[in-house]
Amino acid sequence: MDVWLSPVLKIFFGLVSLIAGGELLVRGASRLAAAMKISPLVIGLTVVAFGTSSPELAVSVQSAWAGNADIALGNVVGSNIFNVLFILGLSALIVPLTVAHQLVRIDVPLMMAASVLVLILSLDHRFSRTDGMVLFFGLIAYLTFLIWQGRKDPAGNEQVQEPTGDWRRNIALVLGGLFLLVVGSQWLVTGAVYFARQMGVSELVIGLTIVAAGTSMPELVTSVIAALRGERDIAVGNVIGSNIFNLLGVLGVTSMVAPAGIGISPAVTTFDIPIMIAVAFACLPIFFTGGVINRPEGALLLGYYLAYTLYLILSAGHHDAQAGFSAVMLYFALPLTFFTIYLLAARELSGKRPVSGP
Repeated sequence: MDVWLSPVLKIFFGLVSLIAGGELLVRGASRLAAAMKISPLVIGLTVVAFGTSSPELAVSVQSAWAGNADIALGNVVGSNIFNVLFILGLSALIVPLTVAHQLVRIDVPLMMAASVLVLILSLDHRFSRTDGMVLFFGLIAYLTFLIWQGRKDPAGNEQVQEPTGDWRRNIALVLGGLFLLVVGSQWLVTGAVYFARQMGVSELVIGLTIVAAGTSMPELVTSVIAALRGERDIAVGNVIGSNIFNLLGVLGVTSMVAPAGIGISPAVTTFDIPIMIAVAFACLPIFFTGGVINRPEGALLLGYYLAYTLYLILSAGHHDAQAGFSAVMLYFALPLTFFTIYLLAARELSGKRPVSGP
């Protein structure tokens, strides 16, 4: 009984810490944005996104040092898939999410480009220290652009509110929220990984699912709470910014500090990273459709995450249904979904064109 008690308690207290930390972080970040007179979107893309991605950084670096490259890489790839499909999907189901124009024009295309870059660097089946430096300098360039953009348009947009509260108290709320999020995610991951290993689940599947979802719990809780509180720029910016930080920062730093770089299994290069790229590309047309991620689109994203997780479970267990399930998803569900999304996007864009003639 004692063997099972500790992991159960870690999962329970981990969830409690995540909820409390997410509430503190969103409250402090929104007030900090108002106090600094910058848009909540920029705060969501930087302070909130990078802060909630700190568990991914800690877990990936620790796993790489311990020689568990599959967990380190699976954590990043799985987290990015989880962030878009599950977090945005669930948040949009709760409250339809308004998408800022900057995300459609700049940040989502950058996330797509970073995803493709990761695939290109993975073709030799290893992320070297040089690859890590390339990714990390990409993150520095992105941060530099955000700072330049903020100085160019310091007001950000009309959503900047009047300053609320003492700035030192707001920073304390942000730091306290981040601390609870990191501790809570570590407890949750430790407990969940224990149960997965007891059931004989592989390291790669653990990294792609349990560890990825566990380390993304800060993003999930933060985005859901932000959506409920009406801070929708923080909710969406948190997800996109976290994905960019995972690709350029977490993977870059992990590749640089790992003693021999990060080895990449063929399954990751041929399946999981392409899925991550497809998810990133699917964001853009969804964001185009009216500038809102509505509930049906949220349900679509969430459904695809459940399908992806089911595929991993069937694949890990070598289940007889895997081949049929893969065929249905590959040749029917995915093409139909992408056709529908791009049709809606094309209709939305054509409706915004000025009418020619007299």
